[in-house]
Amino acid sequence: MSESRPTASVLVTGSELLTGHVADANGPFVARSLGDLGFAVRRVLLVGDRPEDLRTALEFVAGDDLVVTSGGLGPTADDLTADVVAEFAGAPMEVDTALQERIHARVAGWAARAGWDGPALDAATAKQARVPRGGSVLEPVGTAPGLAVSREGGPLVVVLPGPPRELTGMWPAALAAEPVAVLLARTPHAEPTLLRFAGLPESEIAETLRVIGTDLDLSRVEITTCLRRSELEVDLHPLPGAEPVARDLAERIVDRHRRKLISDDGSTTDELVADALAGRGWTVATGESCTGGLLAGRLVDRSGSSAYVAGGVVAYSDAAKTALLDVPAALVAEHGAVSPEVARALADGARARFGADVGVGITGVAGPGGGTEAKPVGYVCFCVTTADGQVIARDPQLPGGRADVRERSVDLAMHLLLRVTGVTGPDAHR
Repeated sequence: MSESRPTASVLVTGSELLTGHVADANGPFVARSLGDLGFAVRRVLLVGDRPEDLRTALEFVAGDDLVVTSGGLGPTADDLTADVVAEFAGAPMEVDTALQERIHARVAGWAARAGWDGPALDAATAKQARVPRGGSVLEPVGTAPGLAVSREGGPLVVVLPGPPRELTGMWPAALAAEPVAVLLARTPHAEPTLLRFAGLPESEIAETLRVIGTDLDLSRVEITTCLRRSELEVDLHPLPGAEPVARDLAERIVDRHRRKLISDDGSTTDELVADALAGRGWTVATGESCTGGLLAGRLVDRSGSSAYVAGGVVAYSDAAKTALLDVPAALVAEHGAVSPEVARALADGARARFGADVGVGITGVAGPGGGTEAKPVGYVCFCVTTADGQVIARDPQLPGGRADVRERSVDLAMHLLLRVTGVTGPDAHR
């Protein structure tokens, strides 16, 4: 099926990425963006800063229509991506003096304050202003320009900087560059459909697709599944002309798994919670123990969250639960700090403390120690209460290590907020 779409590969460079000291954010961003634009992304490769490794990688992907690289555009001696790409494209390098002046103007003030203006600055800007003859220059977001270079009989190579902020900032200009725009103009595009489910294993989706595939030809719909934030994303990407098949497929999947559905239009749980709280004019407050403020952090990640997040308390110790959220000490003594009763008291206490419409309480055993036969590691108690009398409580045992339990606890709490706000949410944790 991919032969009907232009193909693309992503080459991410940086020895610090190979060692694991830095996580790659550029590869996923570029691959996702290219997929949305209609490309069949064949691979994302991570290579070090050695020129021979990048040369080998470029030759490996030379059969694609588009190659996007990130990294290796800085002023230091090991920043050699532009040189290697120019060699690959058969284009000699030359200094673009006008570009050098623009780069110099961007950094001159800072360089003077740092005390390295003069010959060092001139050498650095001259290096970054060397571009392949005939290539398109993408204006720097930081100090490094990007490039778009075509190889005769081979791929178009788009060269982007390594810092994620600079790469994402340069991305619109990369798409608007003439050689890229020409390629995009002949790239067939069909809108994908993204379904989100909670509590739905991939094995069930696989079985669903097998059943549907007995009477619906799925060969012209690319189907990918991904587990992210405790949710299963099912991405349906039709080839041009196969949109009706993709719509039919989406409807059948949703019909079979409606009780686990979060959204059928790609909306995230965070977006739905934010819209529901803001739409109702409600505020939310959190009382967290084992999650240590992760839920409050998740809620305020979105711009505009001050409209619906009243505040939160990390009440880790029993004394803090009592002093900060008015959890009765006798309640803790009778039922234990990890109990449905204390989760309810945390929710009510947070709601009262901040005068909020919704309160969320979380307390649990994150591990790896501290578990008992009655309350093993992963046992977490949740409660969401509202000023109008709603109460939703859960006390599952969540799998995984300490970080997994805490992250999954936040995911589940967000799903419970969906329910209490009246949004149709998943029956994932009943």
